[in-house]
Amino acid sequence: MKKTYRILPVYTGDVSGFASALYELGGMCVIHDPSGCNSTYNTHDEIRWYDKESLIYISGLNDIDAITGNDDKLISNIIYAAEQMKPKFIALANSPLPYLNGTDFKGICRILEQKTGLPCFYVQTNAMHDYSRGASEALLAFARKFITKLPKHQGSKPGANILGTTPLDLTSTAIDISDEYDLISNWSYGTSFDEVIKAGSADINIVASSSGLATAEYMRDELGIPYRFIGDYLDVRREKSKRYIVGEPVTSGFVAAQLKMKFGADFNVIATTEITEGLLAECDRKCHGEEEIRTALADAEMIIADPLFELVAPKEAKFIRLPHLAMSGRLYLKEIPDLTKPEEYYHES
Repeated sequence: MKKTYRILPVYTGDVSGFASALYELGGMCVIHDPSGCNSTYNTHDEIRWYDKESLIYISGLNDIDAITGNDDKLISNIIYAAEQMKPKFIALANSPLPYLNGTDFKGICRILEQKTGLPCFYVQTNAMHDYSRGASEALLAFARKFITKLPKHQGSKPGANILGTTPLDLTSTAIDISDEYDLISNWSYGTSFDEVIKAGSADINIVASSSGLATAEYMRDELGIPYRFIGDYLDVRREKSKRYIVGEPVTSGFVAAQLKMKFGADFNVIATTEITEGLLAECDRKCHGEEEIRTALADAEMIIADPLFELVAPKEAKFIRLPHLAMSGRLYLKEIPDLTKPEEYYHES
C-alpha cells in the first residue's frame, strides 16, 4: 500500500483546488456533491471566506438524485441561483457519486448556456486527486473558455501574467515582478475577472506553482505566449544533498534556489503533490504516499517542510517549519513566512 497514509493527512482535494482557483473571478462555482461537503472547503481550505465574497455552491445531491440521475433538479437550481446572483460565468465540478454515475456535465453546461445566456464550463474533478490537479484543471478550463489573442501590451516593460497563485500554496508570498515586467493579470489571487481576461495581451507567462503549468502550455500553444518559472528556479544548479524541502515542486524548487543563491546551501526537493513532470531538477524526486516520504527522508540531516511532516521525519534531523496551507490547513497559518525572504525561515545555526 505505497500510496496510503496512516499518520499524515492527505493534501487538500481537487474540488477545493477548483474553488480556490476560481474564487475571485466573478463566477458561480457549483460542486455537485451532498450538502455539507462545502464546510471542509470554507472552514479549512479557504482563508478568504470571511473577507471576500464568492459564489461557491454545493448542489445538495441526495441518494434519490444520485440513483435516478435527477439532472433537472440540478439545472433548475443553478438557473434560479444565477438569475438572483448574476455571475460572470458558471463552472461545474464533479465529486465521487456523479463521477461514478457518469453524469453528463458537458451536456448540462450546454443546457445552462442556452437557458441562462451565461458562459458555462465543466472542470474535471472527482475528489480523488489533490488540490494542484483541481486548480490546474480549473484555470485551464477558464483559459479555454475566455482567453483569446489580443493586441500586445503597450508599455515601457513587457507585460506578464502570473499563473498558479492561490492561497493553498502562496498564502504569504509577495510576488513582485514590477522591476522586470508590467503585471497584466494574476491567476488568481488579488485579482478580478476583468483583469484576467486581458491575459491574451501579455508578452510572457510566469508559472508560480504546478497549478499554472497546464494553462501556460495552453497559452503558449494557442496564443504564442512563452512562459518561464518563478525565479527561473530550474536554472539554478543544485547538487545532491541530505537536506530536503518537502512540498509542491515549483514553490519548493523556488525556495531551494533562493537558499542556494543566498546561502550556498544545496537542498533537494521531495515533491509530494501530484503534478511533477518537467518541474524537478535531477537531484529532486517525487514521493506519493507516506511510506515513500518516510523512506526518502531516512538519511535527512535537515528538512524544511510543513510541521506535520515532522511526524514521519528522523528524530536526529534538524527540522525547519515551513507551513503549507494545503497540508495543515489553518493550524500554522500565522507562521507562514514570505518565501521570497529565506532569511526569515532558514539559518545554519
